[in-house]
Amino acid sequence: MSRYVFKLPDLGEGTVEAEIVGWRVKPGDVVAEDDVVVEVMTEKAAVEVPAPVSGRVVSTTGAPGDMVPVGTELIVLETDAAGAAATAPATKRSGSSTNTSTLTVVVPSSFGLSKRFATGSCTKKGAPSICRP
Repeated sequence: MSRYVFKLPDLGEGTVEAEIVGWRVKPGDVVAEDDVVVEVMTEKAAVEVPAPVSGRVVSTTGAPGDMVPVGTELIVLETDAAGAAATAPATKRSGSSTNTSTLTVVVPSSFGLSKRFATGSCTKKGAPSICRP
């Protein structure tokens, strides 16, 4: 077993913190990769944050209403290192690594954006993330 520490990522251009709206998990729960674990609110949108890996929740940081700075430890997961290695992709592009996850962003209608811009996927190739609807 190993521990995976997931830190609050930058959820938008220049976002420096987010408010915890509500946790969907608690210590002891088992989550699968991409399960929504917490909902946070930035200055611009509510964001459902998915688990980056599968595992058992060891600890969470913050309660609803708390402001959490980007880069702060958000959740610690205990993972099965052997299982993670067995499910890792067999192919890898030389010279680059790509991690893909889906993030759902709820944008207030007052911003005038069409629905297709409210959800999408982001592929992280180093930095920054490339997002598309």
